[in-house]
Amino acid sequence: MVIVDTTVWIDYINGVRNPQTDWLDDHIDGLLGYTDLILCEILQGARDERAFLKLRREMDRFVFVPSGGVELAISAARNYRILRSQGFTVRKTIDCLIATICIDEGYPLLHHDVDFEPFEKVLGLRVVHP
Repeated sequence: MVIVDTTVWIDYINGVRNPQTDWLDDHIDGLLGYTDLILCEILQGARDERAFLKLRREMDRFVFVPSGGVELAISAARNYRILRSQGFTVRKTIDCLIATICIDEGYPLLHHDVDFEPFEKVLGLRVVHP
């Protein structure tokens, strides 16, 4: 299963073409997942209640991967500290949590966000490179 980051979902929903959305389009019927954090970010972008409900229904066809909890918080904080010690600043806590879920559970991540690069380079995040 591949976890698809918010950056790719939003581009895909908005009809933006790039290598990541092309990959997603080619694999849309495959085993794709998202976390609760990603779902929250996607739904925050809904223009109105109708769009919100439509997005919510559409995401039901993919695999939901729950996140959160003490273990994730500790692991993400540890990853943040490792990256900081090597000169990388993680700008968004949510990205740190998403990357850590993928690292800890062994899921590859499809993204369009340079903030995940240190996680791949230093911590071994598996990334789909279309």
